Amino acid sequence: MVSSQLSGLTKARTCKPYDAQLLFTASPPETVLPEEVEVDFSDVFGPLPVPDSIEVGRAELETTVSYDEPALVCSRWHSLLGPSSLVGAVLKLCKLTLCETGDLVDHTKASSIGIEDFEVLKVVGRGGFGKVYQVRKKGTQEIYAMKVMRKDKIMSKNHAECMKSERDILTQVDHPFIIKLRYSFQTKYRLYLILDFINGGDLCFQLHHHGLFREDLGRIYAAEIVSAVSHLHANGIMHRDLKPENILLGADGHVILTDFGVAKQFDEDARSDSFCGTVEYMAPEIISGKGHDKAADWWSVGILIFEMLTGYPPFTGNREKIQQKIVKERMKLPKFLSCEAHSLLKGLLRKDPCKRLGSGPTGSEEIKRCKWFMTINWKKLEAREIQPSFLPEISGKHCIANFDKEWTDMPLTFSPASSPKTNTNPFTDFNYTRPAATAPLHQGSSLC
Repeated sequence: MVSSQLSGLTKARTCKPYDAQLLFTASPPETVLPEEVEVDFSDVFGPLPVPDSIEVGRAELETTVSYDEPALVCSRWHSLLGPSSLVGAVLKLCKLTLCETGDLVDHTKASSIGIEDFEVLKVVGRGGFGKVYQVRKKGTQEIYAMKVMRKDKIMSKNHAECMKSERDILTQVDHPFIIKLRYSFQTKYRLYLILDFINGGDLCFQLHHHGLFREDLGRIYAAEIVSAVSHLHANGIMHRDLKPENILLGADGHVILTDFGVAKQFDEDARSDSFCGTVEYMAPEIISGKGHDKAADWWSVGILIFEMLTGYPPFTGNREKIQQKIVKERMKLPKFLSCEAHSLLKGLLRKDPCKRLGSGPTGSEEIKRCKWFMTINWKKLEAREIQPSFLPEISGKHCIANFDKEWTDMPLTFSPASSPKTNTNPFTDFNYTRPAATAPLHQGSSLC
């Protein structure tokens, strides 16, 4: 077997692999392996990349820059929404319930469900406007992720429309590889999204532990991502923050696309001028301020595939350097990748969005017809009948072993929030309950 160790990652890279030494089975284990056991996934994740490279074409930078919408820049490390902020004074939370004096009443509309209906178990993430908790719905065994966002922070950054858009988009989409919103509600100080709890870790976590994916595994993940993004585009939605942290793995090994904090609904002929997303995955047209459409998502998909197959993103350095490289630098593709992978990546990573794969009259169909995807039966894929060869190590639906200890070791605390500085509530009609016909996603587990 070949070691999946990967060296030479830059300091800017947050997902760094480590040695691994144990062959996994096709079914999830009943217990989680102790941390000191080394695991070898080299037969799935692939050999060391070879430093030799091939250069791909170049585009010129245009000088016109115009941003008509608020800048929405997401930190590379934090995957929920926006740069994380330091937590100041905190209010202790009882493990039995999530509540705060003065924050128990929905001041806009009576809701059939609220924070008093959930037991908080663990912190599993944090974003610019609050934290994400693992919670249990009281009176049931159902485990969910509760994304909590402070209204005062949202209003101070002029992101109210983004938060409403995230909730609206999640109520509209229904796809096997996209996270499902179960409930949304609000209190005087906060907004709450209750989502499926997917506990197989995100792709960044798995790349951190295993280095890179072999092409046969990466092809299935990429196909599921392409399927999800195609569905969004068909429904007039751009995701705009596709990156490994926003691609989760379920207990059955399938991917789940999450975090719609900077997603946008669009008209087919319209362009957006927002400077948004995560720098390493931003399309050249976003950085240069030329305006962007759904083709920007396909660039991000290309960066994702490159990272899955090599273990690192193609453009690294500080923020300014990365932006310069994305707009000006020639792409370098490692020689150890197959010719078919080269062809796909060259098509997705064209700097001119009009020439980018997926931007033609047939849209995503031209991506699906690429030779690299020739072995994929797309109907079977979307029926979840094509099984990825890797299953995350999960001991049950409560398992948090695939979340970073940076989050799970956090105490159950709640940052005090002030009243939003506005006389009107911009979050009217925020409450939502998903129709009962759609059962929670528990393939042996459940999101973050």
